[in-house]
Amino acid sequence: MKKLLLFSLLCCGLLAFRFLGSNEKPVPIPPSKQRSGNARKGFDYLVYGDYVRSGIPINLFRIGFTKFDSSLLPRTGINANIPYDFNALPMATGGVIVAPNCLQCHAMPFDGQLVIGLGNAGVDFTKSRGINAGSVAMMERMLKKSFPEDYEAAKTFLTVTKTIAPDLVADVRGVNLADHLAALLVAHRDPQTFKWSDSALMVKNHAVVPTDTPPWWLLKKKNAMFYNGFGRGDFGRFLMASNLLTTGDTSESRIVDEHMP
Repeated sequence: MKKLLLFSLLCCGLLAFRFLGSNEKPVPIPPSKQRSGNARKGFDYLVYGDYVRSGIPINLFRIGFTKFDSSLLPRTGINANIPYDFNALPMATGGVIVAPNCLQCHAMPFDGQLVIGLGNAGVDFTKSRGINAGSVAMMERMLKKSFPEDYEAAKTFLTVTKTIAPDLVADVRGVNLADHLAALLVAHRDPQTFKWSDSALMVKNHAVVPTDTPPWWLLKKKNAMFYNGFGRGDFGRFLMASNLLTTGDTSESRIVDEHMP
């Protein structure tokens, strides 16, 4: 009897969907003009570039990151022994900072090789493995007191991270919070200057809607970047969204934008 009732409800639902949705036809998304560029230069900027312009001093980074396989993405110079999902960047004072890059979400080891563009299904934003705002604040105090030059290079990254960390938590491992991260960054940045505000400039939606990171190679078949049709127009501007994590203002973002073709 229960099975018959369940089957009847399913049939009713399908019929309702058939009749109610019969007048709704898919609307194609028109293509947008895109920039042209040099793929080799673009890749080099991806794995060496400074689109995220603040990070952790390399000496502290080495303490926290000890187990990784740098052979997954062979690089040279100061990036030779750095995890593939971070870029090492020279500081004006002569030191080195390490900043997250796009491969945090858009690459994953598979069968012993790094597949760049594959969504990272192993990412973990759960509370036990996510960003700890208290630890970030402690690092900030230590650097400010003992290593002022390193602190200046890390200041923006630490300030932003400790502000957004409490809201950047997922219930389960393997889902991506990039959409929520973007909303948090936008809430704290002036829309005209991109300058950071410690207090939110707009109401933040604390509902976390996780997504699955699609592979990059699907983008060549799409006229919008995201599942819901959002992300039309200049794809380069969307690809540099990670710059909002640490940019000082629009003048810095313009420099990054020049590398996007």
